[in-house]
Amino acid sequence: MEFKRVVIIGAGAVGSYVIWGLSRKNHIDFSVVATGERKKRLETDGLNINDKLYRPAVMTPEQAHGADLVIVAVKYNALPAAVPDIREITDEHTVVLSLMNGVDSEEIIAAAIGEEHIVPALIKVASERRQNRIIFDPETTLGIVYGEKDGRSTERTDALKKLFEGTGLHYRETNVILPEIWSKFRLNVGKNLPQAMLGVGVGAYEDSAHVAAIREGLVRELDAIASAKGIDMSLADSSANRGSKVQKWARYSTLQDLDAKRHTEIDMFSGALIRMGRELGIATPYNEFTFHMIKALEEKNDGCFDYR
Repeated sequence: MEFKRVVIIGAGAVGSYVIWGLSRKNHIDFSVVATGERKKRLETDGLNINDKLYRPAVMTPEQAHGADLVIVAVKYNALPAAVPDIREITDEHTVVLSLMNGVDSEEIIAAAIGEEHIVPALIKVASERRQNRIIFDPETTLGIVYGEKDGRSTERTDALKKLFEGTGLHYRETNVILPEIWSKFRLNVGKNLPQAMLGVGVGAYEDSAHVAAIREGLVRELDAIASAKGIDMSLADSSANRGSKVQKWARYSTLQDLDAKRHTEIDMFSGALIRMGRELGIATPYNEFTFHMIKALEEKNDGCFDYR
């Protein structure tokens, strides 16, 4: 097996890391999937990644039909709109790699195209959007982690390794992908959300016992849910417990969204934990408060409280 026709859906902070790497790969047909104004903008303006202009090929979902590999790198709240495009692109041999945050994007995609098409995966990249520029440090980025659910190496995981070789992307295969995905989820919940509510850099977790206590409360609830689901995060690689290296003033994706007055992925973080907690009979007060607080901050950004 070889991935010769590769497409990516999502050209934001995560997708730009993949575009940066795969644009270096010779002998593959690589393109971004987009429609309407988004397609026109990509074709006209390209992408500024680490202060270099990239002009990837842009295809509609219909043009991309039958691709060997679909990489999904959209925000969680954009996934419902992307699912019909994934369905349009996928045929009987297509493999789908979801690099989204959270623990349920594969389930959502599988409901539309079948679980047999999906190789579970995650990505760790500390990207920052500065106006029309995407900035990240390739050397300190931990990159893409992927693996089959049953832990076996297959033709598909071998093909992914061949695809990523020589691209500058950091990657590794794992035989415990679900614990790896949940460990990344744990990092995101603990590191993204408290700083987003406070509007401060990540150094607050070391410099304030109070911020650390909020993080620990959120993570404690997540750990209880993971345990009830039979997810043993201790099986994950030691690197699963840390993110890509950043400075104390760094602002992770949830706070970046609030700074830019965009809606966040809180439904994927605390929203999902609240839902799973209710299904399992596990209380999630820290996550419930955080969910409502960040939703209220979104409403504030939307002008809901502008009473002048």
